[in-house]
Amino acid sequence: MTVKAILDSKGHDVLTLGPNEKLSVAIRILAENRVGALVITNEDRKIVGILSERDIVRVIDREGAGALDRSVRTAMTPKVNICNENHTVNELMEIMTAGRFRHLPVEKDGMLYGIISIGDVVKRRIQDAEREAEEIKAYIATA
Repeated sequence: MTVKAILDSKGHDVLTLGPNEKLSVAIRILAENRVGALVITNEDRKIVGILSERDIVRVIDREGAGALDRSVRTAMTPKVNICNENHTVNELMEIMTAGRFRHLPVEKDGMLYGIISIGDVVKRRIQDAEREAEEIKAYIATA
């Protein structure tokens, strides 16, 4: 199973924010949409960073509540691991596990194309396992 198949199923919508927006705005968007990360993009949808809940916790721990008035740029992770639509679910699991993160932006032609969360990966692996079990049961029943 590939990233393309996951995005074809779930869609390509991604919550984004500009790097100069305030952290307080980012927190509101995360809370309202019940998501754990925002992809930070410039005007032409090129990825310039990612902002996760963990990033926000770290900056508030360092700087206190005053950090909420600072720009997203000060808290985001600027070096973003990305994937493309040809990556497999197993490759995604390896990348996410090695990097210890839960969100992986998808890039196509240098632009943001979608996002894959650990929830998407787990859901797909469960579907694959259930399908395999059904195929094995059908095979045994016909043997």
